Amino acid sequence: MVRHVSYRIAVMHLGEIVELADTEALFTASAHPYAQALLSAVPDIDDGTQTSSREGIVPTGEVPHPVDKPSGRPYRTRCRYAQEICSTQRPRLTATALGRLAACHFPLAG
Repeated sequence: MVRHVSYRIAVMHLGEIVELADTEALFTASAHPYAQALLSAVPDIDDGTQTSSREGIVPTGEVPHPVDKPSGRPYRTRCRYAQEICSTQRPRLTATALGRLAACHFPLAG
């Protein structure tokens, strides 16, 4: 529903924006791993089935507590791309290509 009524979408994780992008850019190639995991769970109902049109991404690892967030980037405990910098430095929401912003040390698209 959000895809059809929005021009821009902000994806939030633990109360913080992790990606802000034009709707089609987000749904086509999201830059943040959390946004990708969320979008992989969206069912494709256009053809009458309820299967996801994307690769199913199931985050593993420890779910961070919203009050006692881990150091650095909170999603790092579940991110398949996390590296050492993610545990020590919280990334800022910065511009990537295609007019999007992502709070990730290693944005994946655009």
